[in-house]
This record gives sequence, structure tokens and C-alpha cells, in this order.
Amino acid sequence: MTGANDSSESGPEGDQTLVRAMANGDTGALAALYDRHAPLMLGLARRIVLGKPEAEDIVHDVFLEAWRRAADYDQNRGSVKAWLLLRTRSRAIDFRKSAGVSRAVSMGDGDWLGALADPRSGDEAPDQTRLRQLLTALNEDQRQVLFLGYFEGLSSSEIAARIGVPIGTVKSRVAAALAALRQALADQQGASQ
Repeated sequence: MTGANDSSESGPEGDQTLVRAMANGDTGALAALYDRHAPLMLGLARRIVLGKPEAEDIVHDVFLEAWRRAADYDQNRGSVKAWLLLRTRSRAIDFRKSAGVSRAVSMGDGDWLGALADPRSGDEAPDQTRLRQLLTALNEDQRQVLFLGYFEGLSSSEIAARIGVPIGTVKSRVAAALAALRQALADQQGASQ
């Protein structure tokens, strides 16, 4: 398969090509996809489960599942990167809940925004810089619920218990935060056209 190991085709289209090649049994495509996305997936899993060996197991399992289910990938439902990260997040949350892992995380200083950088490079990609700016522009209550839900993997009821507010308040803060992010991204896209 040409292109499976070609790093010049590293965008979403290249990822889709790799997944199609995996569906046809190309192990080189699996290796290339692993090289591209495993560091970011590992960072996400470690953030949720707090253990490197457990996070490595989760990433391994996600790639096994991706190998087995490559033919089921639907590009209309999202990018390959999003597909892999969503599976990683789901598995990490399942692990944390099944293991009864207790987490106490401080968000006070906002260092979690620094963790959004891709660990594979010293430089931050433009979309990561923009995401950091957008998250920083949200109010603290909105950032807190997004952090606990998306980066810590807590459910709405767990967030409500953690921060001591009703579950409806959590849901409305998440909805407001996501709406603000969507609007800011739409405004940015409109300005660039």
C-alpha cells in the first residue's frame, strides 16, 4: 500500500487512507496510525486513569479495536483522530469506574489548559492555541464543568457532587460553554473566509 507509511499524508485524509488500508489487513497502516496518534491518546488516558501502565493498556486495546473494526469507520461521523480519542476516553472512563478509582484533582491554577498541547512536539499547533484561547475566554464555572467532564471523565451527576451544585446547573453550564465555543469557532471560520 503506498502512502500507508508516508508521513507527508498526515492529515485527516491520510488517516482515512490508513484506516481503509487497515480494513484490508495492512499492518503497516496500523503502525503509521499508532505513530501519529498514540502519544495524544496516552496523554488523555493518563489524565483520566492516573496510571501509566493502565493508560498504555487502554491505548493498546483501542488500537486492537480499531484494527478489528476498521471497516466500520464512517468518516461522516468524525475524523479518525476523534474516533480514536473518543474510544480512548470511553475506555479510560470505563476503567476508572470499574476499578473504583478515586480522584481528587485541583483545577485552581489552570495548569490543565497547558496539558492541551500535543506531547509529540515542543510547538503547539494553531488549533491547540485557538482552543486554549477559547477555553480561557469562558468563565471559570464553564471551564470547570468542561474540565471535569471532558478531561476527567466525570458524569454530570459526579460533577454536581464534586462542585456542590444541582445537576441541572452542571448541564446548563456545559450547554452554555459548548454554545460559546461553537459560536467562537463559527465566528473565526466566517472571518477567515
